[in-house]
Amino acid sequence: MQYTHLGRSGLKVSRLVLGTMNFGPQASETESHAIMDRAHEHGINFFDTADVYGLTPGDGVTEEIIGRWFATGGARRDATVLATKVYLPTGDGPNESFLSALHIRRACEASLRRLRTDHIDLYQMHHIDRNTPWEEVWEAFSVLRQQGKVLYFGSSNFAGWHIAQAQEAARSRHLLGLVCEQSRYNLMTRWAELEVLPAARAYGLGVIPWGPLNGGVLGGVLRKQREGGAPRGGSGRAALAVAEHRQAIEEYEKLCAGIGEDPAHVGLAWLLAQDGVTGPVIGPRTTEHLDGSLRALQIRLDDHTLAELDRLFPPPAPNGAKPAPEAYAW
Repeated sequence: MQYTHLGRSGLKVSRLVLGTMNFGPQASETESHAIMDRAHEHGINFFDTADVYGLTPGDGVTEEIIGRWFATGGARRDATVLATKVYLPTGDGPNESFLSALHIRRACEASLRRLRTDHIDLYQMHHIDRNTPWEEVWEAFSVLRQQGKVLYFGSSNFAGWHIAQAQEAARSRHLLGLVCEQSRYNLMTRWAELEVLPAARAYGLGVIPWGPLNGGVLGGVLRKQREGGAPRGGSGRAALAVAEHRQAIEEYEKLCAGIGEDPAHVGLAWLLAQDGVTGPVIGPRTTEHLDGSLRALQIRLDDHTLAELDRLFPPPAPNGAKPAPEAYAW
C-alpha cells in the first residue's frame, strides 16, 4: 500500500480510501465486516463514512455496522483513520441538521456511540451551511478537539471560496482549520479543477475525490453491456451520461484495452496522478471489488495516455486555454 500525508497535516493515510456507503444498503453486515478486514490486510487504513449512511437516510446503520466491527477486538480501531460527516438531517427536528453548535455537538456524540469509539479522527462538514457563521462552527469544533473527541476537520462539497472562508476564519482563531476537502471529481466531472483544487493546494488541503468512476460510467459500462451484465452505469443519471457521451466512452474503453488495463483501474489511476489528490473514495460491495481496485496503485499513465484522456474528457476552460483558477480572467 502507498501512503501520503493528509494535506499539510502529519497524519498518514492510504492512497485508496474505503468508502462505506454500501454497508447496509448493498452489502450485508457480514459482507461489510469482511470488506473492512480485507482492507486492513491490504494496508488500507483510511475509512470514510457519514452519520446519514444506511438503509434509510439518517438512521446511522452504516456507522453501527462499523462500530460493531471495531467491537470485535484486535487492533481494528487503532489501525483505522476514521472519518465521518455532519450536516445532513438525522431527524425531523429543527436542530437535527446543518452546522449549528447544538447539532454539531449532538451529532458528534451520536456518531461516537454508533461507532463505539471515544474519538473521530476526521470530522467532515458534509456540505456548506450558509446560515451559520464560521465563528460558531469553529468554536463548536474547537470544543470537540479540546475534549479529545475529534482530531482533524475537513469539508465536503465546498466551493473554492468556501474553503477560503473557512481557512481565514480558522486562521483568525489561530486554528489548524481544514486538512482536506472531499469533492466530486473524476475524468468526466472536472469542475473541481477550476477553483476547488487550486484553493485546496493553496491552503494545504488534501483532496479526496468521491464518485471517482462517475457512477460506474468509467468502469467499463459499454463492455459490460455487451457482455450481458447489469453494470451500475446502466440506469438513472449514469444512463443519461452514457447516452450523452457514448462516443467518448467508447474511445476511452478502447484506449484502456490498448494499454491492457481495466477502465475502472485507469479512472482511479488518473485521479491518483492529479496534483493535490490524496486518494479517491472507493465503494466496494464485495471483497473481490476491493481486491481489484488495488491495481490502480500500480498503473503509471504516460504522457501520451494522459493527453488522450484530456482529449476525450477535456478540462473545463471558460476562457480558452488559460489554466485554473485564472481561467475566468482575460
